Amino acid sequence: MARKPLIAGNWKMHLTVAQGVELAEQLAPVADAYSDREVMVAPPFTALHAVTAAVKGSKLHVGSQNVCWEKQGAFTGEISPVMLQDLHVGMAIIGHSERRQIFGESDEMINKRVLGALEHGLVPVFCIGETLEEREADKTFTVLEQQITDGLQGVNEKQMESVVIAYEPVWAIGTGKTATKEQAQEVHAFIRQLLEEKMNKNVAKRVRILYGGSVKPENVDALMAQPDIDGALVGGAALQFESFSRIIKFT
Repeated sequence: MARKPLIAGNWKMHLTVAQGVELAEQLAPVADAYSDREVMVAPPFTALHAVTAAVKGSKLHVGSQNVCWEKQGAFTGEISPVMLQDLHVGMAIIGHSERRQIFGESDEMINKRVLGALEHGLVPVFCIGETLEEREADKTFTVLEQQITDGLQGVNEKQMESVVIAYEPVWAIGTGKTATKEQAQEVHAFIRQLLEEKMNKNVAKRVRILYGGSVKPENVDALMAQPDIDGALVGGAALQFESFSRIIKFT
């Protein structure tokens, strides 16, 4: 079964509600023009309600930048999967390097978020990636294996059909540095092989693995041409209609 590419835009802590709605309304017709790829945007929490309402009826998916593992409770600053369902949000970015690096989220916490998302029918966009220090110390594969093993603990083969993995080398996020297409493909192939060993060949073939790390119009075509790269998790270039629409239109 062919894997349908996913182009995901992570708006991070950018855009007011009005700006988010304007961008989403511009992007919806672009997403609607394609049946062979999916497009998702992840606004800040403040804009989720307005953006989902603005693109209702279009093919543009709306995702959250995080999700808690509990339905409700004393979790100040968090958002629950039930709250996201209530807004018709279908995807959630989990384990982004900024959550790991800046906010200290552990593999164990990220695993709870993944399981909570799956339990409530959300598609987890599960992020993994190594730092520059880890890459220079030749620890890339060791780090990724640990993150996958711990982050997907308890996820069964059936649930894995709903999981999207995003490989984002920390050293390439927002730095302007991008892994070469060969570097990215090597890591994506490793991840797929690891999934085959931990699950089975069928799971490994079906799981979509996105590349994230300074994806832009100039490099998206080369990245997407790689056999194991199934899409992109885009940061800065997702904030402008011209650049993100070009990424969506990759050839």
